[in-house]
Amino acid sequence: MKASRDRGRSFPFLRINEREPKPRKRGLTEIRGPYYSVIGRRYLEDLFDTMGAYVDSLKFAGGSFTLMPEQAVREIVDLCHAYDVLVSTGGFIERVLAQGGEAVRRYVAECKKLDFDIIEISAGFVSIPTDDWLRLIELVRKSGMKAKPEVGIRFGAGGATAAAELEAEGARDPSWAIAQAKRFLDAGAEIIMVESEGITENIDPWRMECAGASSGWKSLCSKPPTPKCSRGTLKATAQT
Repeated sequence: MKASRDRGRSFPFLRINEREPKPRKRGLTEIRGPYYSVIGRRYLEDLFDTMGAYVDSLKFAGGSFTLMPEQAVREIVDLCHAYDVLVSTGGFIERVLAQGGEAVRRYVAECKKLDFDIIEISAGFVSIPTDDWLRLIELVRKSGMKAKPEVGIRFGAGGATAAAELEAEGARDPSWAIAQAKRFLDAGAEIIMVESEGITENIDPWRMECAGASSGWKSLCSKPPTPKCSRGTLKATAQT
């Protein structure tokens, strides 16, 4: 029995933009878990009890789960699942990659043991060959979880990197990111995350040619497996 409650919305006579029921394929909302603020089970239970119908996934950030007691991590994961909320690792695998292949394999196995649903594969601060990205996607999928690789046009993006530092690094051509995303989807990635740095974040004016209107992203959304665009992400779903 799921803990999420199918209760009537207050002010039901007012028109709103209704969403698809969970599990959704578009209009996804991911919230950040413990990172800038301490967020535990009780905080999340209050949040889900009031707004859980609109939350699709929770993302741990900064590897915060590595500082918490295992029981506390399990309680958060179990609570999320009770409210039909998927749980993502966030991009901490960047830190794990620096410790070698065995550490990566143990990390993925531990995530599975703790019932994480999604492993985010980010490389904003480390450079890895595309073939290694594809092997990571395969490892995550074979472990029974969803792979969520990140693509972007700026190296060093994320965290608190200053805009001047990012500008000094330069930017890749958007077609490179689009080609990467296609390879990741073809390899079985469940969803693609697009890094906003250099597109709409820490840049003025925004690079709108890189955003959703890009013909490259549009072409990705018209070929099998059919990715569905949703506010900076591409959701890959099998055709029926």
